[in-house]
Amino acid sequence: MTDKKPFEIARETLKQLTLRKLAPTPLNYQRIYSEIANLPMEPPFPSERLRDIAIALPTKTPGQQRQRGLLESAINNLNWDGVKNALMAYGGFSPNVADSPAPQAAAPVPAPALVVAAAEAPVLTAPALTADFFAQVARLIEYAIPALGQDDERFTEQTQSLIKSLRQPQPDAVATKQMLVQYGHRLSFAAEDQAEIKNALLKLLHLIIENISHLSLDDGWLKGQVDAVMEVCVPPLTLRRLDEVEQRLKDVIFKQTEAKTRSVQAQEEMRQLLATFVERLAAMSETTGSFHQKLEESARLIEQARSITDIAPVLKDVVGATRSMANDSQTARSELLNMRKRAEVTEAELSKLHQELDRVSSLARHDPLTGALNRQGLEEAINREISTVRRQETPLCVALLDIDNFKKLNDTLGHDTGDTALAHLASVAREVMRPQDTLARYGGEEFVILLPDTPLERGIEAMTRLQRELTKRFFLSGTEKVLITFSAGVAQLASQETGVDAIKRADQAMYLAKRAGKNRVLGA
Repeated sequence: MTDKKPFEIARETLKQLTLRKLAPTPLNYQRIYSEIANLPMEPPFPSERLRDIAIALPTKTPGQQRQRGLLESAINNLNWDGVKNALMAYGGFSPNVADSPAPQAAAPVPAPALVVAAAEAPVLTAPALTADFFAQVARLIEYAIPALGQDDERFTEQTQSLIKSLRQPQPDAVATKQMLVQYGHRLSFAAEDQAEIKNALLKLLHLIIENISHLSLDDGWLKGQVDAVMEVCVPPLTLRRLDEVEQRLKDVIFKQTEAKTRSVQAQEEMRQLLATFVERLAAMSETTGSFHQKLEESARLIEQARSITDIAPVLKDVVGATRSMANDSQTARSELLNMRKRAEVTEAELSKLHQELDRVSSLARHDPLTGALNRQGLEEAINREISTVRRQETPLCVALLDIDNFKKLNDTLGHDTGDTALAHLASVAREVMRPQDTLARYGGEEFVILLPDTPLERGIEAMTRLQRELTKRFFLSGTEKVLITFSAGVAQLASQETGVDAIKRADQAMYLAKRAGKNRVLGA
């Protein structure tokens, strides 16, 4: 190793290239530089040859495509370890052609310096990495098996083989490390496959739910349930969230079924009333026809009468028929009045039932924990507000709130306290908000507040007031007083901007408020 500085060596290298009349290629420069600096001459990295190999590799499957991408990245970074790992793992990621042999490719010749380094590197033994560590790794892999599924037999065999190797009394550290490297690559694809399967199942579920809604003759009746199920199918999914919605939907379905049954009964009563009405009209028509015939017959007898004595029986029959007609008319009138009252009662009950159905259906647009609107309800509310803004040309502010240190609160005091904190924030917000403002739970510990007829400055002031009010209020977790704060971003809806875009801008401002120290409000 020389005492010269790098720039001096570089200058001398250029002089030597000129004196020796050598072409200024990277190889010549490296050789002379190493000679002047008394450094060992290492062979150059064969980037071009390795790129030719990478191009020749097939990319029929996602696994092969990913591995070739890793190989190309390693070549660009002149990383021998990355090249080696990518090539060794390449053959194991062909899910669609698992049993077909991979094309043979000439492996790059390792550099002599690397061979020497590998020969001189110390061999790790089991004592260097304790048996307890290997056992923990094996246990971790076993815990991950249910989440990854067991449809891929080759991956399952590889998993069991690795676990068996990890649990040997004295496993070979180098071999085990190599197995872990290969398994890590394969694991990434297995996890990716499971994520794609979950997304595909969610899409299928969405299609089924939408189809149910479209096939229903009464879309409004199912809308609440369909919207709630559609909302819960949006990632990220949690068991807690699914349990809450499941319980809520059970209550909603029960109430809707009960109300729907009574509605059908009321409609059947209306049909019976109409049928009776038609029958009475027919009977009245028949009675009127008989009375008309009786009058014509009496008129004919009167014309043929020779004396008052002949007319008397005819008049008696006419009076009797008239009295009978009057009685029938009175009876029909009473029945029709009674039917009218019953129809009015049934109509009122139907109206009440429809209102109840609408109310129960709307419950599925609210978050059961806080009573605020959920995402579906928020979407409808913000669309209404935007329509008003466009029509009346008034400002609309969208504020996004996020409780500070909520995860820490859950971890230290429990999820029940976290739920209480969410309900507490929603309660305080309702007290501070104006009647025309809208509160919605956006997800987790995030809330959105819509502030109609409010410019940006006033929107920030409103959130600051809510912040101050919240810091004055404690809630109890057992006997412990708990104080929560939030960070918020406020965005004023721009012309031609969608509600989703406004929420995104408010979210970015909220993130900056978090980074600025939390318990702050920033405008977007």
